[in-house]
Amino acid sequence: MFDILFAAKDFSADTLWLVLGGIGLIVFLLVAFFFFTFLSLWVQSFLTGAGIGIFDMIRMKLLGIDYSMLVKQKIALVQAGVRDLTCQDMEAHVLSRGNLQRVVGAVIAARKARMDLNWSAAAAIDLAGRDVFEAVRRSVDPKVIDCPDPSKGRQTLDGVCRNGIQLRARARVTVRTKLDRLVGGATEETIIARVGEGIVKAIGSAEHHTDVLANPNLISQAVLKNALDSQTAFEIVSIDVAEIDVGANVGANLQADQAAADLRVAQANAEKRRALAVAQEQEMRARVEENRALVVLAEAEVPKALAQSIREGKMGYMDYFQMKNLQSDTSMRTSIAGTGSTDRQPT
Repeated sequence: MFDILFAAKDFSADTLWLVLGGIGLIVFLLVAFFFFTFLSLWVQSFLTGAGIGIFDMIRMKLLGIDYSMLVKQKIALVQAGVRDLTCQDMEAHVLSRGNLQRVVGAVIAARKARMDLNWSAAAAIDLAGRDVFEAVRRSVDPKVIDCPDPSKGRQTLDGVCRNGIQLRARARVTVRTKLDRLVGGATEETIIARVGEGIVKAIGSAEHHTDVLANPNLISQAVLKNALDSQTAFEIVSIDVAEIDVGANVGANLQADQAAADLRVAQANAEKRRALAVAQEQEMRARVEENRALVVLAEAEVPKALAQSIREGKMGYMDYFQMKNLQSDTSMRTSIAGTGSTDRQPT
């Protein structure tokens, strides 16, 4: 090959060596660039025993992984005493779009706190969308939750005692994260809902509101007995009643409303009976007028019967006049009897 190059008219030995030297220089610069790029991290990995070589870093570079961040996180794990974790496990979590720094921080914090949290569990919690580092921190430092949640628009939980007095309470729930139930466990809203239900039930079970006011701890004890943290990602440490006030007299208000409703019903029934009585009165008057009309019709038949009797000879004119005289005499006697009774009344 070199003989062919030397045989060329426009090509000399000096030019060839110059070209070869340029190519070698480029190769050397590339090697030096890659070497010095990964040298610092490789030295740190070697001195700390992380076990990540230069070829591992090159592979991560080709995979699009932030190798610098991964090496530093592996060094942090080794320094914390976690040595059974491989570089491939960390790469797999990054490629799964997990938050490597958060998981590493959680594993280190759990190990320092002597908590049982391995890499697989922490990675699963992170991939499930939960903040695993915050969960570990809340396991060490319990969190206080307001019940009810003020951001939802309610400031107190309202319950009614058996004597009808309304009590308004506000509680503070201290919870600790349970790492073994974090995946699949219910969230804080479930704790708030269950505690709120328990407080309202405890208030409703009280015989008198003064009992609750004198000892608010009765509510806490009644709520804690119901195992409200089952199937949740938290363990309830304590429930403290921060505030309790007396509200309205719900029992009296309900009785007053019931009495007003009964009064309206009674008034409606009375009005119904009055309307029925008026209708019956009008019906009786109509019947009276109808009967009077029948009497008038019957009286109108009397002259006709008399005339018929006279025509048929069953009754003479003298009989008729005697009847008229008898009627006149009866009217006169009735009038005299009435006048006499009137004269005796003033005496």
